[in-house]
Amino acid sequence: MRKPRSNLSTMAGLGVVLLVGIIGGLVGPARAQRTPTISYITQEQIKDIGGTVELECSVLYASDYSVHWVKTSNDRSDTVFLSTGSSLVLKDSRFSLRYDLSSTSYTLQIKDIQETDAGIYQCQVVLSVTNKISAEVALNVRRPPIISDNSTQSLVVSEGQPAQMECYASGYPVPQITWRRENNAILPTGGATYSGNVLNIHSVHKEDRGTYYCVADNGVSRGDRRNVNLEVEFAPVVTVPRPRVEQALQYDMDLECHIEAYPPPAIRWLKDSVQLSSNQHYQLSQFATADEFTDSTLRVITAEKRQYGEYICQATNKLGDAEGRVEFTESVIPVCPPACGQARYGGGASAISVSSVLMAVATVLTMVAIAQYVKRA
Repeated sequence: MRKPRSNLSTMAGLGVVLLVGIIGGLVGPARAQRTPTISYITQEQIKDIGGTVELECSVLYASDYSVHWVKTSNDRSDTVFLSTGSSLVLKDSRFSLRYDLSSTSYTLQIKDIQETDAGIYQCQVVLSVTNKISAEVALNVRRPPIISDNSTQSLVVSEGQPAQMECYASGYPVPQITWRRENNAILPTGGATYSGNVLNIHSVHKEDRGTYYCVADNGVSRGDRRNVNLEVEFAPVVTVPRPRVEQALQYDMDLECHIEAYPPPAIRWLKDSVQLSSNQHYQLSQFATADEFTDSTLRVITAEKRQYGEYICQATNKLGDAEGRVEFTESVIPVCPPACGQARYGGGASAISVSSVLMAVATVLTMVAIAQYVKRA
């Protein structure tokens, strides 16, 4: 007769069944709940134009999901789909895609890199219409500097006022901006060079005017340069090279003054508070050697007694005025120049050369010397 099983054995059997059931229940859902992950993506890349780059993305548990490479601009304003799964969507021979089944990695290769290839490349695993996981890698393309149009091109500032010159440039890596002056002159800030996008001059002097160079460099190509012209407005400064001149009667003489000013000034000559103009007695001429420099000459034609005296050279612009004075006196012997050619006497038609006059004077002096010698003898 068979003995019945003990309660202890029955309970042990039930426990095993329950344990197996619990383990099965835990393991089964765990496998079903595995979600795709991106285990690796290439780090940031910096490449030269014309080079080649490979961007790798490795995924896990994504066999049932769609994997994409997507490119976005750095400002995220533009998006382009490049691939889906192991197939390339973009029709560009420079792009290619490799899929490695063993490592479940998607490698995007770009040949003959162009400047427009720079941006953010995303590896995306689409889980649902509203859900996806992604990782991204930045591709930066080295670009030579280009100085932007919003940089200063020229500047006009009044003396004593502040001046600000700006220079900005695009390129990668970010270009460094350096300022220099023409002929390596010292900058108003001190030194021969200054680094920074903005060159500030707190109080401009007329000596600061001229050409400044904005140089952008990032080690790619030869860099870029822009000339910035600084004009400084200042009141006239008048200098007289010969404050006192003399000439014999009936001979021409030039009175000169040198004017430094910007904007170019109005120039006039005065005698006895009367403004002079070109006529049979005077000839006015001006010659600008540069925007800021002007030479003015007043020629006294066939000097008469009433033309001797003080002359004033006066220059005026919107910032002020200045003057220089020339004393014109009579001499016995003609001064050369300008009395080196023909001179007219008394307005007549006959002309006597300077050499003839000098010969006559020499003859008279010789005769006087002889007479004095004979008298003493």
